[in-house]
Amino acid sequence: AGRARGGGARAHARSPAEHQHGRYNPLRDDWVLVSAHRVRRPWHGQLERPPSEDVPRWDAQNPLCPGARRAGGQVNPPYEGTFVFPNDFPALQPDAPEPDAGDHPLFRAAAARGVCKVMCFHPRSDLTLPLMSLAEIRAVVDKWAELAEELGAAYPWVQIFENKGAMMGCSNPHPHCQIWASSFLPNEARLEDRTQREYRSQHGVPMLLEYAEQEARRKERLVVENEHWLVVVPYWATWPFQTLLLPRRHVCRLQELRQDERDSLASIMKKLLIKYDNLFEVSFPYSMGWHGAPTGPHLEEDCGHWQLHAHYYPPLLRSATVRKFMVGYEMLAQAQRDLTPEQAAERLRSLPEVHYKQRPE
Repeated sequence: AGRARGGGARAHARSPAEHQHGRYNPLRDDWVLVSAHRVRRPWHGQLERPPSEDVPRWDAQNPLCPGARRAGGQVNPPYEGTFVFPNDFPALQPDAPEPDAGDHPLFRAAAARGVCKVMCFHPRSDLTLPLMSLAEIRAVVDKWAELAEELGAAYPWVQIFENKGAMMGCSNPHPHCQIWASSFLPNEARLEDRTQREYRSQHGVPMLLEYAEQEARRKERLVVENEHWLVVVPYWATWPFQTLLLPRRHVCRLQELRQDERDSLASIMKKLLIKYDNLFEVSFPYSMGWHGAPTGPHLEEDCGHWQLHAHYYPPLLRSATVRKFMVGYEMLAQAQRDLTPEQAAERLRSLPEVHYKQRPE
């Protein structure tokens, strides 16, 4: 009987697509519960409203459009490419006062200063990154690198991030992102700094450089690749169609990318985002952001344990109207997902690289 039970356990271990199991995330030093069989359960929960497909090319009432007036009264210039301006409602300001440090270890406070900027990708509101040309996406990459270097000269952390779609809290359909530079390392940055530092100390190689090499060889979670980059659904992914964008070369910061790497970055971003849109034939919502080595005073330190990467976190699960909620068990215990990363990668990998809006009739 003991042998029979043991054999059954081994059989279950060979079928991760059918049986629940935990996966370790070395980048965050935590675990995710994978319960692929749950994706077959019927859904009677909340249904989302798909995003509108009839966004006007230009709207005088849209504060991100060229020539439009923003909330603070400023009028945007008639820009024709990217456009960067200070956030009219910044979460961080450079001259914030020093807080009271607190009189007890359970009531601590610290200074939080910085700047917040908004970057429009394109003058047209009816375009998103996957519908832009490679040259236009390359201009976005160059501006990201320029801002990372400019703000990174003074601030320890520069967070470039895009919230796409109302489902992810985006209040404006115009294609844009935000850049927040802070006087401190945020939680995720501190965590990734520690885990990557520990991994290189123990294994002698940057974690995500080795991870990219492993995924390129195994291919089971690979979504798209080119000469300089690859996109995978990470082994430890928590969101259903989460992806990780990785360079093949060891590079610490966005501003260190070569010209050819920037060209191929624009190309692989376009391919990934077309696949996202094609999955449910909808403008796919997500939050994405770049993580690279800290800057400011850290520019003089050894940050060789860092590897540049971008996270994409989309919420959709089964269709354009059914999303994944991180509640209950996820909030109180640990993250849980309803299909394996391998299944998600296969679905994305098999999708066409021509946008559904641009296919011939």
